[in-house]
Amino acid sequence: MTDHQDNRMADSADESDLSDGETEPGAERGLSHVSADGEVSMVDIGAKEISERRAVAVGEISLTETAIEAVRADRLAKGDVLATARIAATQAAKHTWETIPMCHQIPITSIDTDVEIEQRSIVLSVTVGTTGKTGCEMEALQGVTTGLNTIWDMVKAVEKDSDGQYPATEISGVRVVRKEKLVVD
Repeated sequence: MTDHQDNRMADSADESDLSDGETEPGAERGLSHVSADGEVSMVDIGAKEISERRAVAVGEISLTETAIEAVRADRLAKGDVLATARIAATQAAKHTWETIPMCHQIPITSIDTDVEIEQRSIVLSVTVGTTGKTGCEMEALQGVTTGLNTIWDMVKAVEKDSDGQYPATEISGVRVVRKEKLVVD
């Protein structure tokens, strides 16, 4: 995305993306997918305007120094950990609607992954873009969690302790760090 395009994006302060005066079932309780009587339903986005949206999520997996060095050296039996994690993150983001019951199937226009290897952890960020009627933060979160789970799966042979446990392994800090919606002039 160019600086010009990025400058046209505004943070979406309204998590439900509703126009002024609109309310969803359950909104009085802060739940857009649950009615006052507890019935669950997918939010109707049919009347919403199409807009350009982007969400960035990030998370981290803490690993042993042995596992970090094996990832850096690309010497794990299962293959290239980082490439596989990026593929897994992309696939998961594209299939979010199939695993999270109230998510809409959205037209994803882009998915970018970024991986940083630190001294005792790997940080994964996933940026998802869409042009549609609802946001894409769940897709970004799904990408991050699946990418981090993939890293865990691929390093577990060198990550386990002598008892077969994972005392140093932890996925943490999974969050949406930015949610944007194109301001239409």
